[in-house]
Amino acid sequence: MTPTLTAQEAARWADRAGLPLAEERHAVVAAIADHIRAVVSTLRELDLGETAPGAPPAGWQHTLIAPAGGESADVAG
Repeated sequence: MTPTLTAQEAARWADRAGLPLAEERHAVVAAIADHIRAVVSTLRELDLGETAPGAPPAGWQHTLIAPAGGESADVAG
């Protein structure tokens, strides 16, 4: 099992990512990160076998966000 992320580690990782956190948010962010890690870990254990990815529903449309300076585009599914 992966060790629990401490509030100090969460603050350090956020700072390294350029997202400094107020001190009162450190513990909350650490708890959320641990929850996300647990969910992803569970999903990785699923054996999906030959299950193909699902197709988007008919009429589905998504707007792609272009990099800075680019244009966005609508993509129909």
